[in-house]
Amino acid sequence: MRHVGILTGGGDAPGLNAVIRAVVKYGVGQKGWLLSGVEDAFDGLVSDPLRVRRLVPRNCGGLLQRGGTVLGTTNRGDPFRWKDGHDHGRDVRRNLERLGIDGLIVVGGDGTMRIADRLMREHGVPVVGVPKTIDNDLGATDLTFGFQSAVDCVADALDRLHTTAESHDRCIVVEVMGRDAGFIALHGGIAGGADIILLPELPWDIARIAHKLDQRKRLGRPFSLVVVAESARPIGTAEAQGRAAELVVEAIKGAMPEIDVRTTVLGHLQRGGSPDAFDRVLATRFGVCAVDLVEAGRWGELVALRDSRVVGVPLAEAVRANRTVDPAGELVRVARAVGVELGA
Repeated sequence: MRHVGILTGGGDAPGLNAVIRAVVKYGVGQKGWLLSGVEDAFDGLVSDPLRVRRLVPRNCGGLLQRGGTVLGTTNRGDPFRWKDGHDHGRDVRRNLERLGIDGLIVVGGDGTMRIADRLMREHGVPVVGVPKTIDNDLGATDLTFGFQSAVDCVADALDRLHTTAESHDRCIVVEVMGRDAGFIALHGGIAGGADIILLPELPWDIARIAHKLDQRKRLGRPFSLVVVAESARPIGTAEAQGRAAELVVEAIKGAMPEIDVRTTVLGHLQRGGSPDAFDRVLATRFGVCAVDLVEAGRWGELVALRDSRVVGVPLAEAVRANRTVDPAGELVRVARAVGVELGA
């Protein structure tokens, strides 16, 4: 009988529980596996005592629509650089063998996949990866689950902020997540009717922002919505300096002191809550594919969405390079075509 472990690592994202549910229902319910859930990412395989529990179909009630992860997660759970300062990579393999676990299904983003890839290369730990990040910046897959739910959150927030901005003739600057890539800002900004969208891939110019705000005022639209990715930076700076929304607000006030500017930082609202219907389906498809890859012995592969099909690709592709918004891409052109100022 096959015995497989599953863990969730990195930041939480809507759809993690849907993946766990699919693996349990298919792997245990249909394939007859033993499935062990590892708690708090790789920490559960390094800590003393180990934090591992059996997962069965009757545990899956309500998981499809539930946000977060019932297994817990951490973005600091690197066994190669654990909290005691020691390298515990070899201990992961030994503890899996002690538990009788044949291999791991690892659900996470780029950092988690790098750990999984290293565990397989250096210690022979059999792994199958499932990509998760609301940033949608993993290059090996066309989409990651959690992204669409985050975009929906941004669009809903902009719908709400639009009415208060219009009522008070205000410019509201909304900061959204996107550590290195502007996909949430671009998709959410277009969906929510933002007037200005600032991305890390296109350093912004306050002169262009001010021109857009002035243009709207002359057209009888003395209010605006500005969406800023958390790593967006002003032109002439080498890298993001944090405080993305604050820097934009300061620049607008300096250039146009007559404008009433307010700030909203959505933060972890984008990661929390239930997955939308799209992410529930995508996460379920990913979980089923992960089981198929394990059954076929295709360790070292990552579940990926490619041209609307869910397939397995080499895990090394997930850690090679992250994906970013193409400044010459179709969606940037669409945004400009409908009058959105991208600040560069």
